[in-house]
Amino acid sequence: MKMSIDIFGFRALWSPYFLASLVVITLLYFLIVGPWRHRFAHSEPTSVNTKILFAIGMILLYACKGSPIDLLGHMTMTAHMTQMAVLYLIVPAFFILGVPNWLWRKFINLKVIKPLFTFLTKPLIALVIFNGSFSMYHIPLIFDFVKTNVFIHAATTIFIFIAAFFMWWPLINKLEEWNTLHGLKKVGYIFADGMLLTPACALIIFSDTAMYSTYTDLSAWMNALALCVPASMLSSINLTGPEMFNFMPPLEDQRTGGVIMKIIQEFVYAILLAKVFFEWVRKEREQEKLLDEQLLEKQQLLEPQTN
Repeated sequence: MKMSIDIFGFRALWSPYFLASLVVITLLYFLIVGPWRHRFAHSEPTSVNTKILFAIGMILLYACKGSPIDLLGHMTMTAHMTQMAVLYLIVPAFFILGVPNWLWRKFINLKVIKPLFTFLTKPLIALVIFNGSFSMYHIPLIFDFVKTNVFIHAATTIFIFIAAFFMWWPLINKLEEWNTLHGLKKVGYIFADGMLLTPACALIIFSDTAMYSTYTDLSAWMNALALCVPASMLSSINLTGPEMFNFMPPLEDQRTGGVIMKIIQEFVYAILLAKVFFEWVRKEREQEKLLDEQLLEKQQLLEPQTN
């Protein structure tokens, strides 16, 4: 008989402390870009669209790490991979676009931050660090170890999220001085990113066995569940394994998770490719128009001389 995750209680389902911290951060953001903006030199008004993007980023972050999706991620590989896809391939983009340029410059130009930022946002470095850390995390031995230690799990999640942020930065940031990729370089970067992420997804999709003990072994699963369910709650429930909450066999669940991760990745990158392509075409047309206007001006200047 399948059971509902409601048995784990409100705290495990909705992470109220995490929600409170995100609310505080969001309030600080709106104060900084609003009433407190004049305290910062070279600040500018922040558009409504920019504020909306930041708010969406916060909502998605809470959905990934504070809502029942996070609890389900400890029970099914399908939920886990969906969570990873949104957390690393979508949320960072909203934060990059949701913070105004003047505030980014204030942060990046700090003496401690700028050297690190300069190094970690180099396209090749950013690609290798994100895809390398994501792939290593999903090696079964590492995955099962990380999933059963609350501190290492939190540190790993934060590290990969920051790596995802640096991976996204060269593609979508709006600061002219930090735009190192243009046109075909952006296209190549996106294709390289997709290729580097493929081995991890292929390992999960095409494996002949369910590789992760945290989704198949009762003891490992209970340790993983303890990351988001209070110990007092766990001890009061008679649990026999993740199959109590999963409608799919472990191997099918694992493969479905890998497929979902790949589908979301391809969808996100397809949107990004389309955006990059149309921006490239628009800039090419603008340059052609400018050249035509310059040529026309030269012809007009030469006409009186020929007459």
